[in-house]
Amino acid sequence: MKGDLPLSPEDVNEIVTILKGSQYDRLDIRTDRYRLRVSRADAGEGQGEGWSQAWSLEDEASPAGATAQSGQEEIPVPEGMHAIRAPLPGVFYRSPAPGTAYFVEVGSSVEAESNVGIIETMKLFNPVPAACAGEIAEILVENGAMVDAGAILMLVK
Repeated sequence: MKGDLPLSPEDVNEIVTILKGSQYDRLDIRTDRYRLRVSRADAGEGQGEGWSQAWSLEDEASPAGATAQSGQEEIPVPEGMHAIRAPLPGVFYRSPAPGTAYFVEVGSSVEAESNVGIIETMKLFNPVPAACAGEIAEILVENGAMVDAGAILMLVK
């Protein structure tokens, strides 16, 4: 990690490896351009190796709320709805394992800490939290689809 450059997936993996051997449960790194949050997942969540991470790039040149989705058109969020966005790029899965029930369906009630999916990046499975309470109104991404960081996955009303 040099200067204030965005973290690469290899940087994130190195940070997770270091934290696995420590007594710490959480790490937050924030600069003017990005934010990285790494925390131990609860034992009951069954998330791979027990760690989850999320990062976002906040480019000062972009207007507030704008996202770069490289090839994905920005979908306007209807008034009264909340967008659940991909915390990082990768493959989005709606269920914890092939052949198992989806985390949520349209009409499912969610709390802010509810897990609505997982994103696989570099063989790490990262939970996607709802980040708000409400009801799933629309699921915009198919199971197994590649998504960019910031892509809208679902809408909550």
